[in-house]
Amino acid sequence: MFSFAHYYFCACGGGSGRSSSVSCRRYASSVIGGGSYGGGLSMGSLAGGLVGLWGLYCWGGCALLTGNEKVTMQNLNDRLAAYLEKVRRLEEENAELEHHIREWYRKQAPSVSKDYSSYYQAIEQLQNQIISATVDNNRMLLDIDNSKMTAEDFRMKYENELVIRQTVEADINGLRNLMDDLTLVRSSLESELESLKDELMSLKRNHEEVRCNDETLQSQTGGDVSVEVNAAPGVDLTKTLNDLRCEYEQIIEKNRKEVEQWYEVKIEEVNRQVTSSSQDIQTSSHQLTELRREMQNLEIELQAQLSTVRGSLENSVSETESRYSCLLQQIQGQICAVEEELASIRCEMESQNQEYKMLLGIKSRLEQEIQQYRSLLQEGQQDLVYVFHIIKGIKRNPQVGTCSPAPVPLPPPCNAWLTQLVFGNSFFVKALTLCCNSALINLYVCNANHNV
Repeated sequence: MFSFAHYYFCACGGGSGRSSSVSCRRYASSVIGGGSYGGGLSMGSLAGGLVGLWGLYCWGGCALLTGNEKVTMQNLNDRLAAYLEKVRRLEEENAELEHHIREWYRKQAPSVSKDYSSYYQAIEQLQNQIISATVDNNRMLLDIDNSKMTAEDFRMKYENELVIRQTVEADINGLRNLMDDLTLVRSSLESELESLKDELMSLKRNHEEVRCNDETLQSQTGGDVSVEVNAAPGVDLTKTLNDLRCEYEQIIEKNRKEVEQWYEVKIEEVNRQVTSSSQDIQTSSHQLTELRREMQNLEIELQAQLSTVRGSLENSVSETESRYSCLLQQIQGQICAVEEELASIRCEMESQNQEYKMLLGIKSRLEQEIQQYRSLLQEGQQDLVYVFHIIKGIKRNPQVGTCSPAPVPLPPPCNAWLTQLVFGNSFFVKALTLCCNSALINLYVCNANHNV
């Protein structure tokens, strides 16, 4: 433990005191194994507090280590080892105490209590399986995201390399066309050289033939004949051909050097473009990762905002639906009331229409009766004169014990009607009510009573 603590402190001593305390706390928790079981003393928390004090001491004391640093470091490592040993011992004692407490509770507990340890073990196993499955799922998701990002980077690199390859292939095709042109020029020059060589050979043969002819002529003449030719000196074809060959070789070499220089320049430009494009690709990939992270954060914020907005909108929609449903019910009730009123009004209108028709029929019948009465009155105006004469005759000649006065001659159409009137018909009283005044009716009644 001392060597490990010494190594750990040496690894953490170059940083700040805060990082040292945090790292030491992590080490203490990993060595000791966390808190206690049940309600006992938490040795993990005690170790964390001691190591935190140790980190604070290191933080405040690292600035003062100016003299003998090795001795101070050794002392501090020894103290840390002692603290950790003490914590481990206290942890073991705490475990023993917890074991004794559990044994005491187990002995004091009633025998009828059920043992749920198997269920606890099954639950713990299931929880461990769930945690491991969750971790594996998250790991798989992280691997998938990394694979997607790697595939995207490779795709971008492939696209860039494809563009570079296409440009290089285009340059190579241009150089091939130039090489084809140079090959054509070279073949034309070689054909010209061959033709010049053939011409030179023919000239040499002609020269040999001329020389042989001269020698035969000299041998025939015995050497006494001298021939002088006053002609211009001939052209040295060999020298001319050599000069042409040298000139064309110089031209070819010059063209070759120019092509090589141009090719080298192009290659350098392509290399520079490749390096710059690779740097651009790296910067673009970094920018792309940053943008993707930012996009994920924005998507998370957007989802949160959308969820809140959706919840508020759903609440407002539900409130609006409830409010308008109440209004709709009220309007429906008003509509039902109006429909009932309309039905009652319709029934009243139908009854009034029937009454109107009935009254209209009564009116028509009354008009007919009035017309009949008017015609009867017009027919009986002359008859009333005779009635008055009868009444006057009764008043002038009263007779007791007689039932009727002396007959008075009447016109033939009115005899039956007046006879009925005179002998006590009540319909005559009604007719007199419509046509005469009350005095005449009273007079007739008095005379009738007197006759009775």
